[in-house]
Amino acid sequence: MHRSSLDCVHATCDGQAAHSSQPQQRISVNTYSPSQDQFTPAHCDRTFNRIGYGAMQLAGPHVWGPPTDRAAAVAVLRAALDAGVNHIDTSDFYGPHATNQIIREALHPYTDELTIVTKIGFLRGADQSWIPAASPQQLRDAVHSNLSNLGLDALDVVNFRAPGLDGADGSPIGEALAVLAVLKKEGLVRHIGLSNVDAQQVAEAQRITNIVCVQNHYNLVHRGDDALIDTLAAQGIAYVPFFPLGGFSPLQSGALNEVAAAMDARPMQVALAWLLQRAPNMLVIPGTSSVAHLRENVAAGALRLDAAALQALNAM
Repeated sequence: MHRSSLDCVHATCDGQAAHSSQPQQRISVNTYSPSQDQFTPAHCDRTFNRIGYGAMQLAGPHVWGPPTDRAAAVAVLRAALDAGVNHIDTSDFYGPHATNQIIREALHPYTDELTIVTKIGFLRGADQSWIPAASPQQLRDAVHSNLSNLGLDALDVVNFRAPGLDGADGSPIGEALAVLAVLKKEGLVRHIGLSNVDAQQVAEAQRITNIVCVQNHYNLVHRGDDALIDTLAAQGIAYVPFFPLGGFSPLQSGALNEVAAAMDARPMQVALAWLLQRAPNMLVIPGTSSVAHLRENVAAGALRLDAAALQALNAM
């Protein structure tokens, strides 16, 4: 069935993994589906399988231009849906435009179950720079650009990517959220999220409109958002860590390697499993341009870290 309405099954899951002291077996890419672990944010009519896919790596080097192998990029997207992913994170400033155009080529017309989350608030300069773009007209233009390149009449979720290239800078975001609230009333945006924000900015946005998700930098070794994650969990708001595997420099840790070896898994699978067990509102969106790597990422959802493994990882 292809998308014709906002109707969806409102399945929820508390996301709490049962801890076991028994030895773990190598996880299978054939027996686990992301649909086994879901989260429905408050004020949202979309249910997310907690393992999603981040499309940034589908663009060329430095998130600029088209990929070297477009057919491979299309294959990864189709494999993601075949593996049970129902949540793709993207933006029209990836490429720019290239990633959204590949998503459309690979997956349009979209199934009812697929949720596409996009970001606005930045543009790309001709020198490949990242330029804040949050005037009312720039935000409106960005929504229309995402709609056009994705081939949609309305965007499921739009995250406002707040200013600050090295993390949240605390600047006011109310004006931008007011613009998004108008676009929501116009039917061009269904749900609103935030990216690169701190707790005060989240509260400022919530005084204007409902927020369904927050996307910030967070992983095993970058845990500045611990308090915010817990606050959002209590409110039923999804938290989506970007760079869940470390960012441009992959996570490297002896403790991570030891836990992975004991579980007969790969270190990056353990890092994803730790995120999923960190909080029930956590949605992970690891990106890759490889079908084999995609399947490994998805299979990480089957891992259950016991108390000893969690203690070792939490001490990193």
